[in-house]
Amino acid sequence: MWKEYYHAPGMYDFDYALKRLGMDPLIRLDMKERWVDVPVQLENDRTVVRVKAEGTTEKPVFSVMSDHDEEQDVIFEHIRNIFQWDKDLNEIHQFFQQTELSMLFHQYQGTPVVRDFHLYQSLMKVIIHQQLNMKFAYTISTRFVQTFGEEEDGSWFYPTPDKVAQLEYDDLRNLQFSQRKAEYVIDTSRKIVDGELNLQKLSKLPNEEVFKTLGKARGIGPWTVENWLLFACGRDDLFPAADIGIQNALKKWWQLDAKPTKVEVEKKAKEWEPYRSFAALTLWRSIED
Repeated sequence: MWKEYYHAPGMYDFDYALKRLGMDPLIRLDMKERWVDVPVQLENDRTVVRVKAEGTTEKPVFSVMSDHDEEQDVIFEHIRNIFQWDKDLNEIHQFFQQTELSMLFHQYQGTPVVRDFHLYQSLMKVIIHQQLNMKFAYTISTRFVQTFGEEEDGSWFYPTPDKVAQLEYDDLRNLQFSQRKAEYVIDTSRKIVDGELNLQKLSKLPNEEVFKTLGKARGIGPWTVENWLLFACGRDDLFPAADIGIQNALKKWWQLDAKPTKVEVEKKAKEWEPYRSFAALTLWRSIED
């Protein structure tokens, strides 16, 4: 068992991060004790890592614990990247104090963009969740993981691309997947196994290249690519203007009678570059309450 501490450079609302992670029934966490267990898939092994808040939003300190005595540096770097602890949220806060979202960022200080635990897991979840309401989306993704994934120390690991690629469409139809969604999940997994899609390489490319490459896969549209870039890759400057939640948040913030259009949202969001991802997350947060 090893334990390491990390002091983040600026504000960091870990309690809100836990709240968002807690939307997923598959993630094991404790809001009161302020910890979350992260399933980490290593190259030839896997482990469950406990991440715990030891400080406050204003002075954030985190502990990282694992009983996997090998690859400690690799594990810690993976955890640090997931929670993006190196990002100075104070700088982003100061940037938005010069915008019309200043009061919103003052109200929700230190809101981090937390990445999904793995690139493949994130893509599968986004594909499964597209065009579904949140409750049913998590019901379906939970069934998917608990049927074909594996549990270890109370945490669930998504099935591997190899395993999903070998499934039949009816295997997912039995879990209440639509025919098309079953095809999207399995066919995309087969492309990954065949080497047509390399998510690790994609995650290093500019946004435009990812849209061009990933968008070629059947069933993966702009919304899916945007969400994968935001939550799998942790990109700073993405703003899903067509997202209904974003539009509802701006309707409330601007005190409009109707939701703004995608074009209106995109035009306004240009003022929030290069941190539009943080604007999106903070706007989502404003209507979650």
